Amino acid sequence: MARPDQSSPDRDEAASGAGPRLCCPPISDPALDEAAAEDLVGVLKALADPVRLRIVNLVAQEVEVCACDLPELLDRTQPTISHHLSVLVDAGLLLREKRGKWAWFRLHREQLGALSSAISPPS
Repeated sequence: MARPDQSSPDRDEAASGAGPRLCCPPISDPALDEAAAEDLVGVLKALADPVRLRIVNLVAQEVEVCACDLPELLDRTQPTISHHLSVLVDAGLLLREKRGKWAWFRLHREQLGALSSAISPPS
């Protein structure tokens, strides 16, 4: 039921001959198209694990991190850490550089920027 100070949409439609009256401005087209959303789903899935999220957080605190430091910091075995690092590299969140027998990791800032802009309000 319409409030006394407002006319009903049915009456407005009938009176003007136009479509129904909107309560607010229409929503614009989404800035994130379906293909871009599909690409970002892999990134979000990679982050949807506590160990991987902690790895990204640790790497974000440093310029780069050696894989040799992560098992002790995260209280996980080296094979488990290697698996999580591979998932993060495959998702494009981390970049890997081999130095001798160790791998060093740093953030792939462009991928994080794409994720950030997909979920941030326009400026």
